[in-house]
Amino acid sequence: MTGLVDWYNAARADGTLHPLLLIGIFVVVLLEIHPFQDGNGRLSRALTTLLLVRAGYAYVPYASLESLIKKSKEACYLALLRQMRRLRDKVERERLMMGSLPEVSAKLLDFVRDHGRLTIGDAERLTGENRNTLKLHFRALVGDGHFVLNGAGRGAWYSLG
Repeated sequence: MTGLVDWYNAARADGTLHPLLLIGIFVVVLLEIHPFQDGNGRLSRALTTLLLVRAGYAYVPYASLESLIKKSKEACYLALLRQMRRLRDKVERERLMMGSLPEVSAKLLDFVRDHGRLTIGDAERLTGENRNTLKLHFRALVGDGHFVLNGAGRGAWYSLG
C-alpha cells in the first residue's frame, strides 16, 4: 500500500496523467492489492469520492448498482447471456474472416484495429514487405470493405471500413 500511495502522490505532483485516470488506476490497484479481509469495496468507493473532491470535482453521492441488480437479477443475467452469445458469434465470424485472409492482410487489419489508421509507409515498416505488394493487399482490403482509403497520394491513409 505504501508503494501505491507513493506512486499516486508522485504521479499527481508530476501531472502527466489526467486526474480521472490517476484515480481510476489507484482504485483498481487498491482492489487488486485487497489490503483488508473485508470492506475493500466500501473503502474504494470512499477513497474515490475523496480523491475526486480533492481533484476539484463536485461531490456526487455513490449509487449502488448491486441493489438494482438484486431486484432484477434474472433479467440482468439474461441480458448478460445474450451479450455473451453475441460476442462469441462475433469472435467466431472474425476468426473465420481472419483465417481466409493472407497473413500480410491479417497483420494490416490487426494494426488498423489497434491504431485506427495506417499508411503505406507504416505498413512497410510494420511488415517489411515491398511497397507494391502492400498496395495489392490494401487494394483487396478496400475492395472487400475492410478498409476505407482516406486522402490521396503521399498523404493517403487507411481506416476500418
